[in-house]
Amino acid sequence: MEPTGTILFASVGVTSFGFDVFSVAVPAPSDDCPDASGLDERRHTDGVSVNFNAQFADDAGDAVAFVSERTGAAGLFLSRPGSERPEPLAAAEGSLFHDRPTVRGGRVYFVSAHEKPDRPFRSWAAVYAAGLGGEGEAVERVTPRDVVDMSPAVSASGDLVAVASYGDRPWAFDFRVLETEVAVFRAADPARRVVVAGRGGWPTWHGERTLFFHRVADDGWWSVFRVDVSPETLEPTGAGERRVTPPGLHCFTPAAVGRGGGRWIAVATRRKDRAQRHVELFDLETERFSPLTELLNPELHHYNPFFSPSGGRLGYHRFRGAGAPGDSVVPYLQPVRSPVSSVRMLRVNGTFPSFSPDASHIAVNGDFFATPGVMVLRSDGTRRWTISKEPGLFYTTWSPTERGVVFTSAGPVFETPKATVRIARVEFDLSELTDDRKEVGATVRALTRPEAGNDAFPAVSPCGRWLVFRSGRTGHKNLYVIDTARGEEEGGGGGGVRRLTEGEWIDTMPSWSPDGSLIAFSSNRHDPANPAVFSIYLVRPDGSGLRRVYVAGPEGSAEAEQERINHVCFSPDSRWLLFTANLGGVMAEPISGPNQFQPYGDLYACRLDGSGLLRLTCNAYENGTPAWGPASAGVGVEALSLGAPAGEDPMGQFDEPLWLTCDV
Repeated sequence: MEPTGTILFASVGVTSFGFDVFSVAVPAPSDDCPDASGLDERRHTDGVSVNFNAQFADDAGDAVAFVSERTGAAGLFLSRPGSERPEPLAAAEGSLFHDRPTVRGGRVYFVSAHEKPDRPFRSWAAVYAAGLGGEGEAVERVTPRDVVDMSPAVSASGDLVAVASYGDRPWAFDFRVLETEVAVFRAADPARRVVVAGRGGWPTWHGERTLFFHRVADDGWWSVFRVDVSPETLEPTGAGERRVTPPGLHCFTPAAVGRGGGRWIAVATRRKDRAQRHVELFDLETERFSPLTELLNPELHHYNPFFSPSGGRLGYHRFRGAGAPGDSVVPYLQPVRSPVSSVRMLRVNGTFPSFSPDASHIAVNGDFFATPGVMVLRSDGTRRWTISKEPGLFYTTWSPTERGVVFTSAGPVFETPKATVRIARVEFDLSELTDDRKEVGATVRALTRPEAGNDAFPAVSPCGRWLVFRSGRTGHKNLYVIDTARGEEEGGGGGGVRRLTEGEWIDTMPSWSPDGSLIAFSSNRHDPANPAVFSIYLVRPDGSGLRRVYVAGPEGSAEAEQERINHVCFSPDSRWLLFTANLGGVMAEPISGPNQFQPYGDLYACRLDGSGLLRLTCNAYENGTPAWGPASAGVGVEALSLGAPAGEDPMGQFDEPLWLTCDV
């Protein structure tokens, strides 16, 4: 029997991107200092949802094939001049992820992730091709079975394809700089492939004989490299790989003119004196850079350039801009396509959501640093109120018996066991959540002592009497239980604190089952010296019956020891577990987009014994902090997609990869 209900979760950044696809006229090679007025920036997409990773679909540089999140998952579309809405391109049935469409010779090549590999810890990404007839076209797998390909590039003739590939190697758990190789094959014979660069990604064809690609050079700078390929054997020719762009700046996601070559390539750059990512031209003859997007929008990031076949126009995607036509606010709730028909999925603007007892409201945290610490919204996404302005709050759990009580953690997130973080009880009056108000007063009271250490991630028992939480009070993070009203102060009648787990490892993020029989949590107790591995454990509230839930593989298997599973919670009927895990690797090159802390993080569900594993999200974002409520929760939220969504925060506020630094 399939699970049922409504799942809330957060994704890093995506609701704030506000991307549209744009292009500019390419200056003449003799124009070392192009003028912004001559660049003729055009917008090719309609401002609906998030639109990105495009390629021109015609010689004139007018039509573009692109990726859009407008249907609740990453799909492929074609935008033509004069058309009011983009046309859907071929889609792989059941796929939640499509990427990098390229139109050549009446076919569209793209990445999809709809075929599950035969083992965990392997990306689902592979290259496919279909005709241009639309959604009903048959989809053909181009990537060989058991091979992982991403970032495809198709030559102008349509004869040759290059990919960033893991081959048939297992994922090495790399998620910042991917350890992919560049492979080339003929479109007519994809099984016969040649590795032309042992390390690299994001290939682009320059004519039919030359590939450019990026990788981190030995000196630490992301740089563009070149390799020439024999059209007969596809083997590298000449001197092999050669570095093209100099050290001193980061250059990535290159684009070249596929037809005839030309002297320009385009690259996205990050420079020491500039926080923004911009697209620049690089002259292969003079080895000089020419600015482009910085002349037009100096304060905006610009991503993933692409040339028209003739080389006359250069495209990219960026935030559409404040006041531009299209979506302009971040929705409180966003419907997301679910792979399980009996489960509704909603992306929330915030973190650590939790349902009220009757599922009519949702509590969320902000970003931990600047936004309000606790907010409450209607479960249909139409209204949001600030409950506590204090930003340093994280995690929420709603009392199942007290309608106006939410528990949270007060203090810095991601800290050591002895850092001062306290469990707090937030009380407010639900009757004050009226349409004429944006803020509601609340009383915030700490339940744990400041000297106790790092107390966080509270979860309440179904009876509402007890609260389990993680604490570092002994120098190691284990689980404890206190009274929800009085806390751990014995003198106040609370009865003190009861220890539930004990050991020199990390037990964290507990969740109490709705039927009261079990507490689930994440722990590395099976490998305490490794802070990167976490698995699901179950224990009874009295501390008995501790057992591990094996998800990736059976006990003793190598796969079981590689799990990184967090944010576990129960389904409303207590029969299923929902969690974030690393089981599916990464879907796209992380350097090609804004910051994602853990881009391998996707949502999964399984039964209490680890069977029946279901993948619920599949994209290039980090998805996490889920909550599972009844099917009645969120009813009506889909209607928000028919008009302007309810939201307050402006789009366009997101970070570049935080691990990308110019202090090399």
